[in-house]
Amino acid sequence: ALFAGVRSAVIGSLMTIVLTILIAFPVGLGAAIYLEEYSRDNAVNRFIKTNIYNLSGVPSIIYGMLGLGIFVRFLAPVTSGAAFGLGASVASDGSPSAIADGRTVLSAALTLALLILPTIIINAQEAIRAIPRGLRESGYALGATKWQVVSGHVLPASMDRILTGTVLAVSRGIGETAPLVLVGASTFLTKDPTGVFSKFTTLPIQIYQWTARPQAEFRNIAAAAIVVLMVL
Repeated sequence: ALFAGVRSAVIGSLMTIVLTILIAFPVGLGAAIYLEEYSRDNAVNRFIKTNIYNLSGVPSIIYGMLGLGIFVRFLAPVTSGAAFGLGASVASDGSPSAIADGRTVLSAALTLALLILPTIIINAQEAIRAIPRGLRESGYALGATKWQVVSGHVLPASMDRILTGTVLAVSRGIGETAPLVLVGASTFLTKDPTGVFSKFTTLPIQIYQWTARPQAEFRNIAAAAIVVLMVL
């Protein structure tokens, strides 16, 4: 008999995507506010806006390579938790081990945050741009500052569209496999991930691993995992 489950994969997916949202949403929204409300119309800012649009079309595998080079290798002491005396790279006596392994939930979340940031920024920009100019001018006429107008009028009026764009971006991130393969998502775990410095797997990775096996049983549980992913 074959026994398999997706508990570790579900926990890993939820931890990864929640951390991704916590990183990407405030950064993306802040960037959109700056570009639409505060930046001047000059060559530098036009160059930045153009490249944000270009980055939204970059294949996800490229972001995986970037995450592998920066978060998994270069920033391994941070993403493994060794720099804080935490994580899988800490020995049983509590001292940091010789090799810090950055293949953790944190590295995956940072990589996915880079992946979905352009989409969040673009959608937020369009939502903010759609707010009528008269709403801003009425606030200024009453003596409101720039930030009071943005935070009290523009953002509340555009938040529904901003959140819609964020949901679309997150939906792309939660189903990604290629970047997570590169940053080290495991296909077999002996225990559930417990924090941002834990080894992890996700549902797309688990589905990918099961569908690669020739046995019919693995195809059946892969199909069940796909249903779980869709529901999630």
